[in-house]
Order: sequence, then C-alpha cells, then structure tokens
Amino acid sequence: MLYIVGLGLGDEKDITVKGLEAVKSCERIYLEHYTSILTVPTDRLEALYGKKILLADREMVESDLNAILKDADSINVAFLVVGDPYGATTHTDLVLRAKELNITVTSIHNASIMNAIGCCGLQLYNYGQTISIVFFLDNWRPDSFYDKIKQNRAIKLHTLCLLDIKVKEQSIENMARGRKIYEPPRYMTVNQAVEQLLEVEEKRQEKGGDIRFIYSPTTIGVGMSRIGAPDQRIICGTLQELLEADFGEPLHSLVLAGEMHFLEADILKTFAINVDTFNQYAQVSDH
Repeated sequence: MLYIVGLGLGDEKDITVKGLEAVKSCERIYLEHYTSILTVPTDRLEALYGKKILLADREMVESDLNAILKDADSINVAFLVVGDPYGATTHTDLVLRAKELNITVTSIHNASIMNAIGCCGLQLYNYGQTISIVFFLDNWRPDSFYDKIKQNRAIKLHTLCLLDIKVKEQSIENMARGRKIYEPPRYMTVNQAVEQLLEVEEKRQEKGGDIRFIYSPTTIGVGMSRIGAPDQRIICGTLQELLEADFGEPLHSLVLAGEMHFLEADILKTFAINVDTFNQYAQVSDH
C-alpha cells in the first residue's frame, strides 16, 4: 500500500495518531521536500518514527515516480507531505500513477495553511481564489495572479497569497549546460511579496485606460509566518506598513483583506501595527 500522510504545519508531533501508525508500518518512507518545509529538521521525524527518511526533491517527484512506488503493491510505502497531502497538485500525479499500477492508496489528512490561515481571525468562508506569488526575475515578472485578486475584491472576499520557495533549484545557465549545481534555498518573505504586488499594480495603472486600483499601499493585509509553530507571527497593517514589518523565519503567507464582518475586524485589530490606521482603511460591514 502507498500511504500519503499529511504532517501538519509545525513540528514532528503534528502528525496524527493514524498517520504515525501508518508510517511505522512502512518499509520505505519519503518526505516531499520542495512544496513546503517543517519547522524542525528531518532527524526529529526519524527519532519519532524509528525509521530512516528519504528526501524526495522536485526532480524525483516529477520525473521518477516509479522509484517511489517500487514494490508498493507488496510492501507499505509512505509519502510524507507537509500540511495536507493534496495541498499541491503534484501529489495527485502520484496517486494517478499508483492507481495505474494497481497499488492501493490511503490518504491521511492533516492541517494545512489553507485552513490554519483562519487563526488571523478572517473567516474561511469569506476567502476567494487562492493565488501564488513567485520570485520575479530580471526578465520574467509574471502577474497572472492579478486578475484573480481583482475577481476576489470585486465580490469583497479575502485573498490568500501563497509565497514562493526555492529548494534545490538550478540556475538557467546550469540547467542549460546540464550541470547538477543547485542554488541555495530561498523563501519569499511577506515584504518581498508586498513589494512585487505593488509593482504589478503600478504597472497595470501605467497601461492607461479607466482601470481602477485593485489594491494600493493603503489596502489592509495580514502577514503571517511559521503558522502552527510556537514562534508564529501574525501582523496586520496596510501594505505600506507590512513592507517594513519583521516576520521572522520562514515560511511566510500573506492575506489581502476584503470586506470584513465587524467580528473579523475586532479580532484582526488585535494584530494591527497601528489601530488608528487600521480603523481608517479597513473595509468593515455592520451586518
């Protein structure tokens, strides 16, 4: 059997009892190591499981699924995912490949940023489409997320922004030359994400026409880091204020607030950098 096990967001103890029992029954254990990271090193997991863990990087997961699935029709194999197993579409590919090989798949769910984001006080059913923000390059500055934010804000919904991480990535030059040389890990900060968002808005306005601002430096946002860990941070402010805030270690997430119920605003205000500024710019409904 192939077990796909969600690990939750914090440390090694966030695995469920069902997940831990499954992992301990497995002969091989892989840890997906590029869509997200835990807040503790791998050896902490190995100490709890009493098993060796194999790191599954992007290259293995996207190009060598057969290695992960080898003999999984006769032995138990675990594939561990930070958060929930289906927070990344890549893992759906693994399930499809297993089914093609007539391998039984059992998924064991856990908390992910998609639901834990509720800790900031903005209610989950008031979120619209989730977007991803990737690192800009000199000659590649994708802004396809802008239209989704526009749609969300048109119907007054919040937007969860997932921020880019780069683990075991090659430079374009090394990739072109076939050199297995990898760049140091990078994790996008809330500050970088806000800077890129404001750049995109500015460039959209420069195109002219009657396009109104979708968001601006005075838009209320919520920056979060290491959700689920003891040192998690939740900081609310205008995008201009968030540019300068200290969010600590990765991983970071960002929410653009839409119209808030007054109870949402009351909770979010407790995380505000400046309450007067929050009161000035927050869009709050009285019903």
